[in-house]
Amino acid sequence: MTYQRPAYEQVTIAHGGSTVSLRPTLRAAATLEARYSRPTMFKALDRQNLTIISEIILSASSSGQDAAAFLSRIVGKPLSPFFDAVRGPLSELLAMFDPEPDPKAKKTNGSGKPMTLQAFYKQLFDYATGWLEWTPDAAWSATPNEINRALNTYFAKLKTLNGVADEDERQPDPE
Repeated sequence: MTYQRPAYEQVTIAHGGSTVSLRPTLRAAATLEARYSRPTMFKALDRQNLTIISEIILSASSSGQDAAAFLSRIVGKPLSPFFDAVRGPLSELLAMFDPEPDPKAKKTNGSGKPMTLQAFYKQLFDYATGWLEWTPDAAWSATPNEINRALNTYFAKLKTLNGVADEDERQPDPE
């Protein structure tokens, strides 16, 4: 069975009778990438690094109070059940910091210049506030995937309005 990314990107962690919902917002992605690298965050899940795991939860929670309350419930209790409960959802959350690949995208030869994740998130913010004319708060609150999908739809709209057909839709010239 193939993993199906949820339409509304959110993960919920349940542990010890409490839950916290997390969203992979652009703000959380940019903040966490600036503090740690993506490999470091995945290693933190494997190595059960409570400090980094707590930072991920606090950064991705829409309500810092809910996240703090959730984390406060583990004080003085065995951590193994907590780590078991958070590992899967946080792995899924970290994966959601990347937009879904576009199945219609053309294959490239990879000759472009590599881009850091920090530069990529900055570019997404610029597109959201510039091209899409979203407010900075709306851009920071959206997920990278939501911005990417909105941008692709915006470009498709521009092509349609300007009568530019996609290469797949172009008819061969009559001979």
